Amino acid sequence: MKFVDEAIIRVEAGDGGNGCMSFRREKFLPRGGPDGGDGGRGGSVYLVVDEGLNTLADFRCTRKFHGENGQRGMARQCTGKSGEERLIKVPLGTLVFDADTDEFIGELVSAKDTLLVAKGGSHGLGNAHFKSSTNRAPRKTTKGQEGGKRNLRLELQVLADVGLLGMPNVGKSTLLRAVSAARPRVADYPFTTLYPVLGVVRTDADRNFVIADIPGLIEGASEGAGLGIRFLKHLARTRLLLHIVDMGSPNDVARPVSDVRKLEEELKRYSEQLVTRERWLVLNKIDLLSSDKRAPRARAIVDKLRWRAPVFQVSALTGAGCQELIGAIDGWFEGHKPRQAAERGAGNG
Repeated sequence: MKFVDEAIIRVEAGDGGNGCMSFRREKFLPRGGPDGGDGGRGGSVYLVVDEGLNTLADFRCTRKFHGENGQRGMARQCTGKSGEERLIKVPLGTLVFDADTDEFIGELVSAKDTLLVAKGGSHGLGNAHFKSSTNRAPRKTTKGQEGGKRNLRLELQVLADVGLLGMPNVGKSTLLRAVSAARPRVADYPFTTLYPVLGVVRTDADRNFVIADIPGLIEGASEGAGLGIRFLKHLARTRLLLHIVDMGSPNDVARPVSDVRKLEEELKRYSEQLVTRERWLVLNKIDLLSSDKRAPRARAIVDKLRWRAPVFQVSALTGAGCQELIGAIDGWFEGHKPRQAAERGAGNG
């Protein structure tokens, strides 16, 4: 299924039912009095999480959703039936905005989250509601109110513990294949990955974490260049970033250092919070270098970058160094509090 991370939909809650004007008429009761019942309330529209969904593709065809209208009141003070609520299933990690005003409405970040997006109309009152000692035959009723209506913009931010960051063709997808059961496309040309891919890494029978591979970023991504800007927001909820670098470049250390600095600048332009997030340097493709050249080149890259965070040397193709990396990530998570969603602002610049 094609990955879709944004959708515009229309939601319309049900209208409340009108009140009924009626008078009790039975044999031997010529003055039965008013008995018009109230209308039923309109059905509201809610967004609910479906953990089986990982894309907003279902909204490409169905874009309009209605709550059921409440029924009008009836005689004998019978209240009309309330309209049924409409539940719209969305993936975990969905952000909801008003499409017309850009107002942030809410987000769904846990399996039990429910978000009211359009409230059903209030019910109308029947004439029995207005009877009093001075008005024994009221002919007054009220109409049900209209249900809420609005256009919504849904944005999906994948929920992952670890995000893979890097230029195109540095081996992010290959690394995801090496450490998880995910099978993203791998090829020797840029932008092989066109949408985020999630992989679950199990470190124990009851312990695991999720890694997200996003499309490669290029210089100018924060201003719309390449594919990365569309998916940068998916890094907003990650706790840890792995900055993947091609250490096997024939241009010695100049190319890897330049790539890291360019992406740091793009992160800074996109979100100050994102650039300060915990980020480790992963020097990939060590299999392209002889064993005696790996350590000196890694040291030169780290020195030029003045890197202070953890550094790992791996070969995603052969698997060398991958288990050490996974063990370090697992240990880092063990030493920190349980995963919490990152602030929404980090994903919106």
